[in-house]
Amino acid sequence: MKKVWFIGAGPGDPQLLTLHGVAALRQAQLVFAPDPYEHTCADFLGGKEVCCPFDFDFSELLAKINAGLQRADVAFLIPGDLTFYAPFQALIDHFGAQSQVVPGVGIANAAAARLKRTLDLPGICNRAILVSPRTLGNEEGMPRLEDLAGKGASLLIYMNNLPLEELCATLRRGYGASVPIALLHRLGLPGEEILLGDLDTIVFETAGRDYFNLTDPTGKPALTLVVVGETLTAPVDGSWWDYRREHIWKKRGVSTE
Repeated sequence: MKKVWFIGAGPGDPQLLTLHGVAALRQAQLVFAPDPYEHTCADFLGGKEVCCPFDFDFSELLAKINAGLQRADVAFLIPGDLTFYAPFQALIDHFGAQSQVVPGVGIANAAAARLKRTLDLPGICNRAILVSPRTLGNEEGMPRLEDLAGKGASLLIYMNNLPLEELCATLRRGYGASVPIALLHRLGLPGEEILLGDLDTIVFETAGRDYFNLTDPTGKPALTLVVVGETLTAPVDGSWWDYRREHIWKKRGVSTE
């Protein structure tokens, strides 16, 4: 039975595709890859039919997939985080046992690596939360963004739809202070930009640029992840390591020789 592969492609850097994902791509002749993945992953797509999945309505997409399955496996390169905010669950459910999901390097992992920061850092941050303002506060009784922002929280904000000044004001109400913030624009893609600041300064540092495409009439995705929290700049010294070695790792029987 031929398979429909859903391959996590993370931020789109081809070097972050897993070996499993590359192997699955090799088996497919029809690949659905939205822009810019069809370009960044072009080395893996030679000789294949490449389409953008968002050019089809659901019934048309099913027909296209089924036609492709007559020849060989079909693959989707999944942008962003496959586990969060992905619109492909209906397809995975439709194909059932015929669908195969391959995890990738998610945006959250790529962002932490690029920033060289641990997002859940004992003594500084005790929770890391993935959120989107698009889906918060839409129902009565549900938490708002400022309800999740607070001391000890690292927020990874996907698909922000608030003007940066409004976003910072909202976060400041939650944190009760100006905390560090990072804008990761086109992470892992050509044109990558990383802006670091705090809630009081980041608006000035962006010099009025719309990093979220809020004024773009095409509605094109902005590809900008926001990370907020004290962990972005908190200093960590060797006492952190020694405390855990004495009180945690020794008790677990971890060798200290």
